[in-house]
Amino acid sequence: MRENIIAAPLALTLMLAAPLTWAQSQPRWELGIGAGVLQLPHYRGSDQSHTWVLPVPYVVYRGEILKADREGARAVLLETDRLDFDLSLAASPPTRSSDNEARRGMKDLPPMVEFGPNVSWTLGRGQGWKLDLRLPVRAALGVGSNGGFKGWVATPQLNLDLTDLSGWRVGLAAAAIAQDQRYNQMFYGVSVAEAAPGRPTYRPGGGAAGGYLLGAVSRRVDNWWLGGFLRWDNLRGASFLDSPLVRQRQHWSVGVAVSWVFAASDRQVDED
Repeated sequence: MRENIIAAPLALTLMLAAPLTWAQSQPRWELGIGAGVLQLPHYRGSDQSHTWVLPVPYVVYRGEILKADREGARAVLLETDRLDFDLSLAASPPTRSSDNEARRGMKDLPPMVEFGPNVSWTLGRGQGWKLDLRLPVRAALGVGSNGGFKGWVATPQLNLDLTDLSGWRVGLAAAAIAQDQRYNQMFYGVSVAEAAPGRPTYRPGGGAAGGYLLGAVSRRVDNWWLGGFLRWDNLRGASFLDSPLVRQRQHWSVGVAVSWVFAASDRQVDED
């Protein structure tokens, strides 16, 4: 799971590996390994895509503070019946500009990690469903030679979980995205040195960055976990639409994965 086009689908694919009931005894930790195939654009607004074949680790940890489950890897600071507050983590792989026609000759987009607070408010729940409003804000950090602080990303979203549809678990999300000027400059800015025919200089501002609709399904069958997602991105209203690096204003992403769960703790915990 970059809350841009790469990390969100990957995170959701990995973390839909939760149990299919709301409250039951579960192992404190579970481990597995598998593989997944993702079809993703190079970045939001790119008209080129890439197919990733990746190992898919299945990692679930149900600690009192540290957790890794369908909600992601996080440190839970406050947890009540309706309101949760945690620190969440996301990551994304790099993009080589030599592989992208619009960015050719520019700096590569580095691998990224994102870290920040998230507030989740439960708007409603019933037998087999739960509706949350989630308000994550993360700082983006580049890794490697082009590392350092890259800006802020906020992704307010409505998230609906349907916990048991004939053995399948379904997640539906609708999100808006906001990014600051520094983050937008990394993806959509063009410096004087990077300008070329058909790619004039451009310095974006911060603000709205469009949004997305996301659907994901998963199922646990004995020691096997199956999952998949479909995501539609739209840049309507984005503050950087005039960038010459924006070649497409909407696009689809898709992925499927399977993992074999080979180990689990003997210690059981009650999970809600």
